[in-house]
Amino acid sequence: MSLDLVHAGKVRELYDAGDDMFLMVASDRISAFDVVLAEPIPDKGRVLTAMTVHWLTLLADLAPSHMVSVDPDDLPAGAAALGGEAGLVGIAGRAMLVRRAEMLPLECIVRGYLVGSGWAEYERAGTLHGMSLPRGLEQAQRLPEPLFTPSTKATVGHDENISYDGAVDLVGKETAEQARDICVEAYRRAADAAEQHGIIVADTKFELGLIDGKLALCDEVLTPDSSRFWPADQWGTGSNPPSFDKQPVRDWLTATGWDKRPPPPALAPEVVTETSERYVTAYERISGRALADWYGAHT
Repeated sequence: MSLDLVHAGKVRELYDAGDDMFLMVASDRISAFDVVLAEPIPDKGRVLTAMTVHWLTLLADLAPSHMVSVDPDDLPAGAAALGGEAGLVGIAGRAMLVRRAEMLPLECIVRGYLVGSGWAEYERAGTLHGMSLPRGLEQAQRLPEPLFTPSTKATVGHDENISYDGAVDLVGKETAEQARDICVEAYRRAADAAEQHGIIVADTKFELGLIDGKLALCDEVLTPDSSRFWPADQWGTGSNPPSFDKQPVRDWLTATGWDKRPPPPALAPEVVTETSERYVTAYERISGRALADWYGAHT
């Protein structure tokens, strides 16, 4: 039995597993400036999956999720073929069996710090997703309260930042309120938990969907791809702190003078290694677990 491919994204593939379920497989691919690079980042897919499971477990009392199982023994018939010659071992730790959800047409972003596109808007207009902020704030400054700052989901091009009222227009008042409340509380809990391990969660992006009529956390949750994780001991206002993500890739590509159009230059081996180490470090520091103990470890 083969599993039909439903969707192939920059990082993940989604396969129809029957019974209103999908098999979601996170690859080691990495993209920068909306271009997928040729060089995989070792262990990246395992980190994204392990981190998502970590947070979904901690947030289970807040909201349901799409997760059914990540145990290779629970994966559907046909999953082994996706791992190539390695069989199930080839996708172990990167594959998650999930329930089908009716996804909201929103990127549910929560910001705890003024950085990224939020900082650019504030510099330009003194606002954040159209909301007025106090004058005199600095880059990377902690906001008085975490803010729900949604964006659209673009099928072509870039997502577009919208106001909360814009989210209401897209999904309705009740759903927008529920999405905001779930995401802000999830961010608060995650930020508090990560802070105990010396990590700041500057912002993060959630994706929610309806399962059995209830909003559920879906896709990746609080990973280095969907969040900014900063080392607390290197944070300060006025500049963008280093982060546990693909920043080494972006910095290296920018330094090459690449025009950000395909094809990209081949990544230097040391950049691949440094990026992999950042992903693994983020998981291990936040979860308190060794990635070597997660499914799919090389023996």
